[in-house]
Order: sequence, then C-alpha cells, then structure tokens
Amino acid sequence: MTTPRRKSSPLRPPSKPEGNSRRARAPAVADRPIAPAETVKLQKALADAGHGSRREIEEWIAAGRVSVNDETAHVGQRIGPDDKVRLNGRVVQLKAGGGRLPRVLLYHKPEGEIVSREDPEGRPTVFEKLPRINNGRWIAVGRLDFNSCGLMLFTSSGELANQLMHPRYELEREYAVRVLGEPSAEAMEQLKAGIELEDGLAHFNRILDAGGEGANHWYNVTLSEGRNREVRRMFEAVGLQVSRLMRVRYGPVQLPPGLKRGLWRELEPPEVAGLLKVLTPRNKPGKSEA
Repeated sequence: MTTPRRKSSPLRPPSKPEGNSRRARAPAVADRPIAPAETVKLQKALADAGHGSRREIEEWIAAGRVSVNDETAHVGQRIGPDDKVRLNGRVVQLKAGGGRLPRVLLYHKPEGEIVSREDPEGRPTVFEKLPRINNGRWIAVGRLDFNSCGLMLFTSSGELANQLMHPRYELEREYAVRVLGEPSAEAMEQLKAGIELEDGLAHFNRILDAGGEGANHWYNVTLSEGRNREVRRMFEAVGLQVSRLMRVRYGPVQLPPGLKRGLWRELEPPEVAGLLKVLTPRNKPGKSEA
C-alpha cells in the first residue's frame, strides 16, 4: 500500500525534493516581480489619522490647503507611504495607529456652548472641555445648536465620524423635547408622515407623549438624520415652539445617567468594538448631514 505524500505546511520548510537532491536555485532578484506600493486616497488617509472628517478634508483640498510632495493636492488623489503631505504648510502625521481601535468620547453638552473650535463672539465651545489628544484632534459627530443640550460623540477617527453621520447607516437620534402647548391629532400625524421643510421632507420615526404640566409638554422623538435645527423646525412647522431640546441617544449609544453636564467619558475598547459592529450600511441612498 502506497503511503500518501504529506502536504507541505505554509509554516514549515518543504520536504526534500524527489529525484535530483540538489536544491533548486532561486531566481535572481532582478527576475522577481516588484509589488507596487500600497496607496490610499488622500482624504481617507487624513481622516483615518484624525485630522478631520472626510467632508472637511475634501473642502480643505479643494481650497488648496493640502499639498503632496510640495505640489497642490486634488480631491481623490492617492498617496503612498513615502509621500510627504502638508496641511496649511505643516507636515502632518498620517500613521493611523497601527490597527488600534479609534478613540470615542461621550460628552454631556450643556446649553450655552457651540460646536466649533473658534467663535468670533467669544462664546465657550465644546472642545474646551475635552482632553488633549496626540497626533490628531477630536472630531465631532454631528452637532447640537447653542441652545440644545445632551449627548455628543467625539472620535479620533475621521472615517468613523463619517460613518456615524452618513445617512446610509440610518443611525437613530433620540431627543427629549419640551414644547409650549400641545399639538393636535392632525399635527401629530403630520410630524410622523412628513413635513416639507425648506431643505426637503422630514419626519419623526417615532413620537411619544411624555407628559407635562401647564403650558409645557414633553415628547420623546426619534429620527434617522441630523439636519440643522431639524427637530425645532419640524415643531415650528405645526405651530409649536420648542423651549428645551436634549439628545439622549445616538444610534446604540445612550447618554449615561451619571454623566453630568460639561463632563465626558471615554468608551472602553470593547465598547468601541461593539459600536463598530453595528455600522452596517442599509444600502439606501440619502443626503449627507449638514
């Protein structure tokens, strides 16, 4: 009975060759094909390294603020590991952390802060409260206006920020809303069916009566996009004024009950990994968030 030949393992040297025992000579180095250097789109490399969201970076490239090897870059340009990239004239670090998970912060934004790094009026910004980060910067996932409060997410990864904001992932935002007055049954149906705003149709996925006393009434609402002042404008469209608005959830992330206003908490690596797992595109076209 013939013994079957043992297959070579990729982790161990092959058996002695049959027939001529002389070792086969390896081809000359010049004869071996040279693998092309791996390239990546410029805006993705900068976003992965935490220098901004893809949308921001594309705007910077279009404005001539980014160069590659001392030449003005263009949107969609691909770069390799040996290319020198400058942003506003300064060489930037493009190492994205060696495969490590991105960092994610939860911040309880109070009223009276703006979601901007600088304000000509000198108002306080959310970024003043966040911890320092090396070789990058915190990127806000969406916005809350000056008079709104609640949960905000920040990440060190522009790519993750883009995914969390993009409509194709259909991540729900949940808000607790206090309005002056109480909508009619017809207005409630309008809010769920859809209201035509100046920037397109908008509707709540869910609207629940949360009670209230006197002129003030609370509602819990959810929607799957984040246009500018969208919740306030929807209630205004049916004749109601929002007196307080608080975001309590973004996708699978809830505002922690013990996280006080003006404070932040960083997600642990297992929590970040869990967040990444839910980012599955729904394959449904939609507009990017403003």
